[in-house]
Amino acid sequence: MYNQLRVTALIAERDEIRYTPAGLPIVNASLQHSSQQTEAGIARLTEFEIPAVAAGELSKRFSQAPLGGLYEFTGFLAKKNRNSRTLVFHIIDFRAAEAAHI
Repeated sequence: MYNQLRVTALIAERDEIRYTPAGLPIVNASLQHSSQQTEAGIARLTEFEIPAVAAGELSKRFSQAPLGGLYEFTGFLAKKNRNSRTLVFHIIDFRAAEAAHI
C-alpha cells in the first residue's frame, strides 16, 4: 500500500522547535497551497491549508526556511494522534519550488 504525498506549498505558519520526551526535535507548521487543476476536463481552482510536521534532522533545516517561502514537499499522511480523525502531513523532504512546477 502507498501513502505518499507531493505538494507545492507556502510555509504559512511554523512553531519553534520542540523536543519529544525521547529528545527528537519536531516542528509543527501549516502549509498553504493554491493551484489550478483539471478535473473531468474542467479547470478547477484548488486552495487548502494543511497541518504539517517535520521531525528529526529535517526539523532543523525546516525551521530555518523562510515563512512564505514556496517549496515542494514530499511525505505522507497520518492521524494527528491515535484517537483523532484529523490528518497531518509528515514532511520527509523539501526543496525550493521551481517556477515551472507552480
